[in-house]
Amino acid sequence: MTVIAGAVAALVGAVLITMIMVGVRGRASDYERNKALSTALRVAEEFRTRTVRGDVDAPHGIAVQVLDARNTVIAGTPDVVHGPPMATFRPGVATGFKDAQVLCPPGGMRGCRWVIEFSVHRPGGDWEVYAAAANVPWYVNGGLLTFLVSTALLLVLLVSLRTWRTIDRTLAPVDGIRRELTEITASKSGRRVTVPGNRDEIRWLAEAVNATLDRLDAALAKQRSFTSDASHDLRSPIAAARTQLEEALLYADDVDWPGTARTVLQTLDRLQAIVTDLLQLARLDAGAWQDTEPVDLAAMVTIELARSDRGKRIVPHLQDGVRLQGDRLRLVRLFTNLLDNAERHAESRVDVTVRAEDGVAVLEVMDDGAGIAPAEREVVFQRFARLKAGKARDANGTGLGLPIAREIARAHGGTLKVEDSDRGARFVLRIPQEP
Repeated sequence: MTVIAGAVAALVGAVLITMIMVGVRGRASDYERNKALSTALRVAEEFRTRTVRGDVDAPHGIAVQVLDARNTVIAGTPDVVHGPPMATFRPGVATGFKDAQVLCPPGGMRGCRWVIEFSVHRPGGDWEVYAAAANVPWYVNGGLLTFLVSTALLLVLLVSLRTWRTIDRTLAPVDGIRRELTEITASKSGRRVTVPGNRDEIRWLAEAVNATLDRLDAALAKQRSFTSDASHDLRSPIAAARTQLEEALLYADDVDWPGTARTVLQTLDRLQAIVTDLLQLARLDAGAWQDTEPVDLAAMVTIELARSDRGKRIVPHLQDGVRLQGDRLRLVRLFTNLLDNAERHAESRVDVTVRAEDGVAVLEVMDDGAGIAPAEREVVFQRFARLKAGKARDANGTGLGLPIAREIARAHGGTLKVEDSDRGARFVLRIPQEP
């Protein structure tokens, strides 16, 4: 439609230009001819009062000759006064105008000229006055201009139609991609758009769309898995608490109600921990972010170690002045999650190191336990993933502590990995000190 609209606009513009050119040509021709006519009349009028010989004054571009009865040039403008007669026609011979013709060229001149003739009656015979004006060039001819414009418009229309067909054929795959995308929903997310065989931008678009759909499918699969795991981990403590209460009600007289209440409270504590961790993950996934502030990493670690008693020996190695911009509460949550995990798996000692490396703040938490096999170093960061050693040491864990810690690190533009160590597991956090 855009191409057709452009062609119509070009057609209207060309018609207007043609009309303007034809009008300008007519006005220019009339102007030149009126100058020649007035000059010829003036010279003829002078002949009635006196004999004119030699040079004759005339406006610029107008040539005048005066011929006696023997067709001898006796007067004229300087450019033709010494030349041959510019014309020989007489009134009644010319067509169109009875005393005007277009000569190509007049005698002694170059180019086509519009020549007008007046007869002056003299005693020895009629004398002739010729005045010539420049003729409008051939390329300003109205008919020729109309032909050229019409031809150009025809070419424009043909090119426009060809362009429209080419664009329509080129964009047909885009329309197909659009239709296929409208049919893809969350329940039918496995579909992909058709990739054209040619190597052009449309193919790249289709490949980019399919790559985006791959990422969306991966995100949906991750969300479904997370929902399934969360449902399972939430259902387990609820089912345990329900079973304990039902058994107690069956043997109400023989049940230790305070002990049952404590057991149920422990189950509810685990349930509350899972819900709290899920809420934290939801906020991290949603990008909910508090205002950042300068955080001294060594001071933060010192304060958190002093707040609570630990069952294992904590050995700090802290470098002063390691500061970064971040959310203090979330960084504290990250550190306590790492420390809780290390204490859970350590034999007797946990080392905490804070240092700076080339503008990067580094926090290491290393235990002296059995460590993590290289193949399982990424598994521990999956949500609800718990290794056998972790389940054996803490059956009430949620499997969300380390995933939350990694998400907090990513939210600060950093990384959290399990790296090599001589003994135990070594978790290393790296966050750029500049935001």
